[in-house]
Amino acid sequence: MARGRMPGPGGLDMGALMKQAQQMQAEMAKAQEELKDEVVEASAGGGMVKVKVSGDLVVSEISIDPDAVDPEDVELLQDMVLAAVNEGVRAAQERAESKMGGIAGGLGGLGMPGT
Repeated sequence: MARGRMPGPGGLDMGALMKQAQQMQAEMAKAQEELKDEVVEASAGGGMVKVKVSGDLVVSEISIDPDAVDPEDVELLQDMVLAAVNEGVRAAQERAESKMGGIAGGLGGLGMPGT
C-alpha cells in the first residue's frame, strides 16, 4: 500500500483528506483575494450619506450630500454616517460569508464523522 493511501482512524484515506484540505485552502485564498475587488454600497438618510465597502471590509468611499450638512444638527449627520458604514460592513460581511461558506460547505464531502 502506498504511504499516502494508508487508511487513518475509522478507515479515512488520510492522503485524500489532506489533498481535499489543501484544495479547499487554495480556493479560500482565491476567494479572499477576489473579495477585495467586490464592493457593496449602502446608504442612510434617504441616500444623503453613501458608503462603499469592499469584500475584505475596507471602507473605500464615503459621499455626503451637501444638504445633509447642517451646522445646527451635526449629530444627525454623524448618525447617518455611522448607520451607512455599519450597513455597508454588514452587507460586505454577508457577501464574504456567502462566498466563503460555499467553499467551507465542501467539508461535508470529506467523510468526517458527523458531516
